[in-house]
Amino acid sequence: MTKSLIFAVLIATAAFAQAQTSDKGGTGASARTRTGGTAAMCIGCHEISGYRVAYPHVYHVPKIVGQSPKYIEAALKAYQSGERKHPTMRAIAQALSDKEITELAAYYGGGAK
Repeated sequence: MTKSLIFAVLIATAAFAQAQTSDKGGTGASARTRTGGTAAMCIGCHEISGYRVAYPHVYHVPKIVGQSPKYIEAALKAYQSGERKHPTMRAIAQALSDKEITELAAYYGGGAK
């Protein structure tokens, strides 16, 4: 693995771990909380209009709020299987359970409130 990929995976893992320890009981009012905190690792890239990343190349990150839940679920499963190749997304998707994928798809498909 390259240093950039390792760094990206560490950042995603840290965000995921933080999300799992914060408000896991679901006492917050937001749908973000209802995903068990899993959406926290998506927010930094996919909820910013016009966001771009430079790894593995300059890439326009899509804002996924309002996307079809079935599409989001299919995309995450394609990253898990390696059918989709973006290394950061693949690492994140491989860390998700089927339940978390379904919750994320519903969260973003519902408008992410």
